Order: sequence, then C-alpha cells, then structure tokens
Amino acid sequence: MVREIEDSGMVVLREAFDTILQHAESESPCECCGLLLGRNGKIESAFPARNDSQDPSRYRVNPEDHFSAIHSARALDSQVVGVYHSHPNSKAAPSATDIAEANYPDYLYVIVSLRSDSFTDGEAGIMGGFWIRDGSVTSVDLRIE
Repeated sequence: MVREIEDSGMVVLREAFDTILQHAESESPCECCGLLLGRNGKIESAFPARNDSQDPSRYRVNPEDHFSAIHSARALDSQVVGVYHSHPNSKAAPSATDIAEANYPDYLYVIVSLRSDSFTDGEAGIMGGFWIRDGSVTSVDLRIE
C-alpha cells in the first residue's frame, strides 16, 4: 500500500482536515499532535492526542493516546496510517527535529501550518504530507475531499 500512496497521493476527508485544523488552532501557540486513521490511500479521520513534549515548539504523541488510536482504528476496520502535528509559526514542512525524530517509516507525516502567509483561497492552514525514512523526506500530494 505504501508504494501506491507514493505514486498517487493521499485523499484527506474534509472532516479529518477540519479536526486537524481545529486541534491546531486550539493548541496554538503550542504544537498539537495526533494520529491519522484510514485505509486504501485515504485519511478518513484524525485522532487528536495529548502532546507530551515540555517544549511548546516540539511534539511527542502521548503513548496512551497512540494505543487508543490503534484500538479505535481496529474498531472501524481501519488502521493508523500516520501522525500529524502543527507548526503554529512556521511552514508546513518537516523541521530538522521532525526528521531526526521520525520513528515510523511506514507512517505518513502530516504537518499543518497556521502562519498567515500559509493561507490560501481564504482558508486558514495549509497541510503538507511527507514520508520520512532514514533522514530522507519525500513529499506526498494531499487532496482534501
């Protein structure tokens, strides 16, 4: 499935996008984080998690929330396909720390920016999707439907 997504991109359902954006806005100026649930090249829902990082410009998904997301995904006949976090004051692109701490090579990493210069067509927030493997970053086309 990973190869298919790399070739064709990933669909993000509008409800999942809205959940991520609302979570990012509610936690700003701190970074938020959560898990992405889906299947077949589609992010069907976002599972907000507690950020265990003590640094407001970093994130660390709470392990209990990660475990809960896995259980929720199974109940929905889905799976955890990625992780998201926000960049309240920077671009929707992985930082050096994001790259160094990317521990799940099969997860899609989604970053939402809240910077005002990231707004497009009147919609706050822009999202970027990335595969991060062994320090290498590959952009993934995200389509909101």
